[in-house]
This record gives sequence, structure tokens and C-alpha cells, in this order.
Amino acid sequence: MRLAVFSDVHGNKPALDRILQDIESQSPDKIFCLGDLVGYGPRPNEVIETLWEKEIQCILGNYDDGVGFERGSCGCAYLTEEDKQNGQRSIEWTTGVVTSENKTYLRNLPEKIEIKAEECRVLLVHGSPRRINEYLFEDRPEKSLKRILDSTEADILICGHTHQPYHRIIDDYHVINDGSVGKPKDGDNRACYALIDIDEAVSVDFKRVAYQVEEVAQEIIKVGLPSAFAKALRNA
Repeated sequence: MRLAVFSDVHGNKPALDRILQDIESQSPDKIFCLGDLVGYGPRPNEVIETLWEKEIQCILGNYDDGVGFERGSCGCAYLTEEDKQNGQRSIEWTTGVVTSENKTYLRNLPEKIEIKAEECRVLLVHGSPRRINEYLFEDRPEKSLKRILDSTEADILICGHTHQPYHRIIDDYHVINDGSVGKPKDGDNRACYALIDIDEAVSVDFKRVAYQVEEVAQEIIKVGLPSAFAKALRNA
């Protein structure tokens, strides 16, 4: 079985369009989006509507939860006061822009998806199996990560949220992070998704797709979002 998995689009419609074109050329058996459709980017409604219209199975991300339920917070971990203030501007702007119909769509997204691929049990989440906003970074201690995996019935755990792609193998478990479509944080500003082949073995290919980053950066500023978001998009 071949899976195409992506997440963390964050209102970046041009990046989404490009990866969907690329995914189509790979002929996957199933396509999944692991959440955070909105936030930080200038076109949250267009992203939601594209995934809705294409009937791509999506998971609720922490930002989707914050906007869909109008919580006034995205549950994000900001490190500085400036980041916190910019984050507040983003959640307020995005909540104000997203339509009521699209908020209903976000509220109805599941927090996880479980599938069977060949003989493997696959669990798809946004952050972790425990919390929608928990970061499972690549350098997390093996003992800690294995404890999380042992609490599930999955052979393969696929997550997003960190915006940094990786594939780790711990004993017989696979942990795969699909990176980010619309807001990468690994030094490569191209959109990222994971192409996962599951047969007798599990292989992962992280696809990077170029798009017009500067056009989106300028649109971020034009709609009134913080210029720091445009800089982050350029620099990844």
C-alpha cells in the first residue's frame, strides 16, 4: 500500500496546490492530511474548501481546534513574548476570517485515524497519541517515545505538528513525521509531504515541492498578518 501523508498547511494555498499536483503523479492508494489546515497563512478558507471538495481525509490539528471552536488560543508553545503576541494576532485574525461553515467542518474532524495497511496497524495523529498539541521531535529519547508507542496498538505512527520530517525505527515500531506543507521549519522552504510504501518493509520518501514562496510572503503582509510570518516562510 502506498500512502501520501501531509500536514501543517497553515493557510498556504499555493503550497497545497503544488503538493496535491505532485501527489497525483505518485498514484497513492490513500491520501491523508494530519491537520493544521489554518493559522499563520493568508488563505485559510481556500485551504479548507480545497480539501473538503477533494474529499481528502483530514485530522483535527491544534490550530483547527482553536479556530473551529473559537477558543481564542491554538495551544501553541511560543518561546518569546514577541512570538506570543504574533501568535495572538494570528489566532484572532484567522478566527475572524474563517467562515462559520468552514468552522463547522473543522469541528467535525476526527482527532485520529486508524487503518490497516498490509499486515501493519497504522495510527495517524496530529501531535501525538496522547495530546493533539504534543511535539514528538526526532531527538526525543527512545525510552520516552517507546512508552508512547506501547500505549497504542499501532505498528506505524504517523504524525505532524513539529514541521520537521523524519523516520525513526524503534524495535519493530516506525515513527514518521511528515514535515509541513505550508510552514516548514527544517531549513528547506519547499513544501514537504511523506510518501510511504508499506509492503514487506516500510519505506519513506520525503517529497519536497517548490512553489512561489515570495508571493505568499507578500500576501501574508498584505492581509495584515505579522511580517515575522513572511520571514519564517522564506527562511524555513
